[in-house]
Amino acid sequence: MTYAFAYYFQFNDPLRQLTENYKWIPFFDFYWRLGIDGLSIAPILLTGFITTLATLAAWPVTRDSRLFHFLMLAMYSGQIGLFSSQDLLLFFIMWELELIPVYLLLSMWGGKKRLYSATKFILYTAGSSAFLLIGALGIALYGSNEPTFNFETSANQSYPVALEILFYIVFLIAFAVKLPIIPFHTWLPDTHGEAHYSTCMLLAGILLKMGAYGLIRINMEFLPRAHSIFSPFLIMVGAIQIIYAASTSPGQRNLKKRIAYSSVSHMGFLIIGICSINDMGLNGAVLQIVSHGFIGAALFFLAGAGYDRTRLAYLDDMGGLAAPMPKIFTMFSILSLGSLALPGMSGFFAEFLIFFGLITGPKYLLLSKIVITFIMAVGMILTPIYLLSMLRQMFYGYKFLNASNCYFFDAGPRELFVSISLLLPVIGIGIYPDFIFSLSVDKIEILLSNYFYSF
Repeated sequence: MTYAFAYYFQFNDPLRQLTENYKWIPFFDFYWRLGIDGLSIAPILLTGFITTLATLAAWPVTRDSRLFHFLMLAMYSGQIGLFSSQDLLLFFIMWELELIPVYLLLSMWGGKKRLYSATKFILYTAGSSAFLLIGALGIALYGSNEPTFNFETSANQSYPVALEILFYIVFLIAFAVKLPIIPFHTWLPDTHGEAHYSTCMLLAGILLKMGAYGLIRINMEFLPRAHSIFSPFLIMVGAIQIIYAASTSPGQRNLKKRIAYSSVSHMGFLIIGICSINDMGLNGAVLQIVSHGFIGAALFFLAGAGYDRTRLAYLDDMGGLAAPMPKIFTMFSILSLGSLALPGMSGFFAEFLIFFGLITGPKYLLLSKIVITFIMAVGMILTPIYLLSMLRQMFYGYKFLNASNCYFFDAGPRELFVSISLLLPVIGIGIYPDFIFSLSVDKIEILLSNYFYSF
C-alpha cells in the first residue's frame, strides 16, 4: 500500500484513483469496486498507522495471541475495504465484516463485564446495519430495471424529495450508532470500559470515524437536498452532544469510560463541521477525523499501559502516580492538552476551522450561529475541566508515594515508541495542517460545488 501511495497516488488530483472494477457475482450484477479519492485517503492512511501501533501495543497479550492478532488484522481489512469501497453492497459487507472481530476481541479478552458489553455492542451495531442494508437496496432498486450499487451512478441519481428524506433517515440511523450520535452512544462507554486497550485504540482511532465517513460519503454526496434539510437539526444535536458528554465525563469513575465520553464530546464537533455545508467547516471535520484518531488512540494506549502496571481501573483508587511513572505522566499530560485543543496541537486547528466554517457559512441565520457557537464555546470550557481533573486524580497526591512496598516500572522502549509515534503527528499537524488539507480540499470543493451551492 505504501508503494502504491508513494508512486501512483497523485495527492493534488481530486478524482478517484487506484481503482479496481471486477464483476464478482454476475447473477446479481454485483461488482468488486474499489477506489481512493481525496475524501478516503486520510482515513485509509490513519487506519494503517493506528493498526500497526495497536498491534505493537498488544504485545503483552499472551493468551491465544495469534488469534488476537488475526482478529485485529481482520478488522483492519474490513476498515480499509469500507474506506475504499465504490459500491454500496460492498460498503455494507465491509461495514459488517469488522463487527465479528470486535465482538470476539471484546468477549474473549475484555474485562469482568465483557460479555454484557460485547452483547450490547453487537445488538446496537448489527441492528443499525439492517438500516444500512435497507437504504442500499432502496437506492440500488430505485428508477432502474436492473439494480446497481455503483457509487458514481447513485451520486448522480435524482430522487423525489420525500424519498430522499426517507433514504437519509435510514442511513442516518446506521451512521449515528457508529459515530456515535446521542442517544445512540450508550454502547461506546461500556465497550471501551471493558475492551483491551489495543482494541480501544482501534475503536477510538478508526471505528468511530467509519460513521463520520459514511455520513459524508453517502448522506451528503448521494442525498444533498435531504442533508440541507436535516443539517440545522443535526447541528443542534451536535452542540447538545458536546455539552452532554463533557458534563457526563467528570462523573465517570472508570478511566477508560471517562476518555470514551470525551470521544463522544469531540464527535459533536465533527457533526457540526459536516453539517456546516461549508468548505472550511467540512475540511475541519476531515481534520478532526484524523486528529481525534491519533489523540484518542494515544490516550487509551497510555491508560492501558498504566493499568498493566497498577491493575487499577478506577480513578478513585489512583493518585500520586507521577513520581513512580514520570514518562507515562509526561506523555499523558501532553496528549490530554492536545485533546483539549491546545494551540500547536492538531485538535486546535480542527475545532477552529469548524468554528470558523459555521460562522462564515451562508446557510444559517446569524442568531442561530451565535447560539451554536456559544454552546460550542461552553463545551470547550468544560473539556479542560474533566481532562485536568482526570490528570489530578491519577498522577497527583501522595497515595502511592507514601505506600509501603509500592513500586511501578515506568514506560519502557515499546510504550515510548508507540506514544511518541502518536504524539508526533498530533504536533506535526498542529504546526503544519496543510498536509491534511492538501488531501481533501479539492474533493470537498467539487462535492460542495456540484451538490450544495445551487440550493
